[in-house]
Amino acid sequence: MTILPTAPAPATLREPAISRLLFADPRLAPLWLLLRLYVGHEWLSAGWGKVTNPAGVWVGEKAGAAVTGFLNGVLVKTGGDHPDVAGWYGWFVENLALPNAVAFSYLVAYGELLVGVALILGLFTGIAAFFGGFLNANFLLAGTVSSNPLLFILATWLVLGWRVAGWWGLDRWTLPRFGVMEHPDTVRADPARRPAEPVR
Repeated sequence: MTILPTAPAPATLREPAISRLLFADPRLAPLWLLLRLYVGHEWLSAGWGKVTNPAGVWVGEKAGAAVTGFLNGVLVKTGGDHPDVAGWYGWFVENLALPNAVAFSYLVAYGELLVGVALILGLFTGIAAFFGGFLNANFLLAGTVSSNPLLFILATWLVLGWRVAGWWGLDRWTLPRFGVMEHPDTVRADPARRPAEPVR
């Protein structure tokens, strides 16, 4: 009988105590709630303003008009010795975004709205924050500063703290259904299912 060699157990990287405290400790959930509500409010306000715009330049009869004007402004920023917009992003705007301005208009308006609602409710917080940060990154690449740097930083923090950022929100009950984390009531009731204390 041949005994096959067993593969070595994979190395486990220990999470530093400060990282666990900041990004996984429910005691900091109130802080994450405030951060999440602020970012969610910013996105909800921006998206709601676009969706309900009376001129219909984002969604409606004239959808794409606002995006077309914005993107044409982006192309102007690609010239000169020190352009505000990188050449590759200008290519993307000219060849992909502008020809599909109507689709991008709906994506931006409803994307902002959905990110805001998800963050305020604490539903799939990490995913919502990721897409919010993705929108911020695109606005920054397009040469628009405004509140985008701050929101991008806060979105990055929310992505890092996804385990606790939605603790005071729907994630606390939604994520266990997807097997992402234990339901808090189950862990409290069954000591055997509580995470083991790390070896010091």
